[in-house]
Amino acid sequence: MTTLRVALAQINPVLGDIQGNSAEVLRWSRKAAELGADLVAFPELALTGCPVQDLGARPEFVAASVAGLSQVAADLKADGFGELTVAVGYLDDGAAAGGDGGPCREPRNAVALLRNGEVVARSFKHRLPNHGVFDEKRVFASGQELVVAQVNGVDVALVIGDDMNEDAAPFATAAQAQVGLVLHLCAAPYWRGHRRARMDRLTRLTGAVGAPIASVNVVGGQDELVFDGGSAIIEPSGQVLAEGASFAEDLLVTELELAKASNPQGQHLREVPLGVADRVEPTWPQLSLADLVPEQQASRPDDLREVWQALVTGTRDYARKNGFESAVVALSGGIDSAVVTVLAADALGAGNVTAISMPSLFSSDHSKSDAAELTRRTGVDFRIVPIQPIVDAVLSLLPVDNVALENVQARARGLLLMGVANQEDRLPLNTGNKTEYGCGHNTLYGDQVGGYAPLIDVPKTLVWALARWRNDQARRQEQPEPVPVNIITKEPSPELQPGQVDSQLLPASYEVMDQIITGYIENDLGRDDLIRTGIEAIVVDRVIEMIERSEFKRRQAPPGPKISIKAFGRDRRMPITNQFVPHGRSAVYFPQHDLALG
Repeated sequence: MTTLRVALAQINPVLGDIQGNSAEVLRWSRKAAELGADLVAFPELALTGCPVQDLGARPEFVAASVAGLSQVAADLKADGFGELTVAVGYLDDGAAAGGDGGPCREPRNAVALLRNGEVVARSFKHRLPNHGVFDEKRVFASGQELVVAQVNGVDVALVIGDDMNEDAAPFATAAQAQVGLVLHLCAAPYWRGHRRARMDRLTRLTGAVGAPIASVNVVGGQDELVFDGGSAIIEPSGQVLAEGASFAEDLLVTELELAKASNPQGQHLREVPLGVADRVEPTWPQLSLADLVPEQQASRPDDLREVWQALVTGTRDYARKNGFESAVVALSGGIDSAVVTVLAADALGAGNVTAISMPSLFSSDHSKSDAAELTRRTGVDFRIVPIQPIVDAVLSLLPVDNVALENVQARARGLLLMGVANQEDRLPLNTGNKTEYGCGHNTLYGDQVGGYAPLIDVPKTLVWALARWRNDQARRQEQPEPVPVNIITKEPSPELQPGQVDSQLLPASYEVMDQIITGYIENDLGRDDLIRTGIEAIVVDRVIEMIERSEFKRRQAPPGPKISIKAFGRDRRMPITNQFVPHGRSAVYFPQHDLALG
């Protein structure tokens, strides 16, 4: 056995900022060296940020990544850290892969080992995911060898992302190669339950390969994706030796006793042709029918804490990485805008958030007072801008009523929100939730406007649960509860007509709506499956039809953080023009509104 001190640098790169990311690699490498590390590993595509999407097909971007890698190697040596072995994810041009050598002709998702100012090893990702939010086969060429490099007398297998699966050839080959350590660089995004599933999978794999696994994950937000970190070093026995923080940068340093290389005086780099795995197990867990009720998940405090951290991280990083220091929210006095306002304050600081109340003739006194009370408790800037003058001006030019009049009000609020955002250079936050986006219960160019939608993947019942959880956290810390109780307990209403409430506009309660949307969208349950859970067929049919008729709205929605196994957008790519619904077109509407026309 021999000793190897391994460091995992769980960092938050900015996509496209190769110079800034390189500086972070140097900074964290310096920290690792000061703590006596022999080897420090950075996440998948740490040098470029991820996912690169079609940016990976731009020749100048690939060239900048390759040049940045060489510069990092040289800078490490110049700073006196040449003896430290550094593993870093980057985008490679494929020139060293035995291809035609043309820059960007075969870009690859790669990991490089840096030592003494040089790139001493490169390994390319083999299993390119093509599901959910990932479409790496569109951009990258696939690696065909498992690279095993000697680091201080230990055979270390270099594995990237989905290559660390039971049914992936690199993992099976690593198990056969009798390595001393598997170094796994990944960029695994968060969704509810994923961290537990990821840790369970890594624990299974350590036993199968017979060597410890050191897995380093990205942290931070990138558009719709949020990465939760949770890097880990796990023994073959299943014991977790070290685990990284959730939703925060971290550096894990662990001293490992590892098997010596099989030929320590001989070949220091092996490229092992990939074999074929002899078994396949599902990567993703299937949720049971019991999991379809969001309240059953939302009742777990740890789950709510993770969800809140994910939403805060996604909002903070979307703003910061796109150059915004402040945000503006349309605060109606309802539950969704209340939670978004508190999220924004947690993410950006209360002093950097402006909440605007935009009452109409139909706005209730309690909505106006609840909005004011929330801002008093949180300390965010509060403004009141009535919309009636705008509505009256529109009606003087274009007399409308019913749904058209409701939408004029919503669009007047959207106009004012975007005006403040433009004038004051603030990020406008949308307040819609997954239930509303699912069934089209929102207005294009009205309450659907915004630059980022923190709740777009959060069902309505979970919004309530998050508000209660956040209030509970405030009580525990002897701080004011940010969300007034009346906002949580009162019946939701768009307040676009006298006496209007959501229960009159939707075919079922939010509990039932969320059960259908979660089952149909996230678990791909069919109509009959949903009916077997005890929901009336007429309700299932109406909600499914509302979902399918609202795709054109979702296509125009702002991005927002993914927290479920399947979010709207890149996770679920459906046509807009689509006449198919499982039960056929229905003549039944609840009530006379067609919400999809808003």
